[in-house]
Amino acid sequence: MIVLLQNAQVYAPRYLGRKDIWLVGDKILRVTAPGEYPAGHPLVEIISCDGLTAFPGVIDTHVHITGGGGEQGPASRIPEICAREILQAGVTTICGLLGADRQTRSLKSLLAKAKALECEGISTFIYAGSYEVPPVTFTGDIAEDLLLIDKVIGIGEIAISDYRSSHPSVSDITRIASAAHLGGMISAKAGLTVLHVGDGRAGMLILDRILRSSDLPVKTLLPTHVNRNRELLMQAVRYAKSGGNIDLTSGEKAGIPVAQAIKILLRKGVSSERITISSDAGGSSPDGSVCEISALYEDIISAIRIGIPTELVFSMVTQNAAERIGQSAKKGCIEPGADADILLLDSEYNIQKVIAMGKEM
Repeated sequence: MIVLLQNAQVYAPRYLGRKDIWLVGDKILRVTAPGEYPAGHPLVEIISCDGLTAFPGVIDTHVHITGGGGEQGPASRIPEICAREILQAGVTTICGLLGADRQTRSLKSLLAKAKALECEGISTFIYAGSYEVPPVTFTGDIAEDLLLIDKVIGIGEIAISDYRSSHPSVSDITRIASAAHLGGMISAKAGLTVLHVGDGRAGMLILDRILRSSDLPVKTLLPTHVNRNRELLMQAVRYAKSGGNIDLTSGEKAGIPVAQAIKILLRKGVSSERITISSDAGGSSPDGSVCEISALYEDIISAIRIGIPTELVFSMVTQNAAERIGQSAKKGCIEPGADADILLLDSEYNIQKVIAMGKEM
């Protein structure tokens, strides 16, 4: 059966105008001008998209899918995220990871949860590791994890500038990132090292020292939570303008709201291609506040409402995010051969339909 999304305004995420989108199985077959449908064809199911706009499904690259928290004791543990929460937030691809608690959360549980979400129609990937150094792995070797565990695409979130971290040195992070980069090359995966940046005095300065003292490609490191405070955001400006990628965290606990952070970054001359946004859903602060995955979509729309171009904002959670996780050929776009992950929104940006891997959810 061919599914035809007929007569939608399409952002791929670049604006294409009004188009028909043809789906076969879990893939996009083609994107054509409206009206090419062969009338009466028995193998075509039509979904009318009059008045709707199509975007690629959102990619959330940073989610504690098995829950986080626990910093105020066992009663503060956050439960696992459910598929309904993810899909209602417009997210069709998710990357799971551990945080501060690797004592009561495990990589095995993380992998099992990722596979469970995949059974419910959501594309999933995971990172090995946690806040601590040396990082916890499946096999005892970072590169082997990437090679042998299908869903592992990198290592993280390694904590820096945070009292909850193990205070890694330049050489510690360099060795970890080098192993992840090597594993990425031999497994044809992203090989990304995600760095949790806390409120500590050093901020992102360790990244500058790593890049000055090693031959690591700058794209292998992804600092996240960089909108935590203004000083950190200014460090992120310098890092991004030198070729690095940065990740903003959605929600109220982030410090500088995502929409304002994007505006500052663009005004300071940071290329939009350097910016991604993630939810940190399931994560918590020492004060007990919890990140919600719904905040990611809310912040996307908030950024559009303050005048940041629609295709630019959506590119940060689709095309850019897909590039970071090594999935740009399949995810984050509406084009022939890509996975059929599509959001259909009304004129007020309310989500009307979510299609994940070709299935209406």
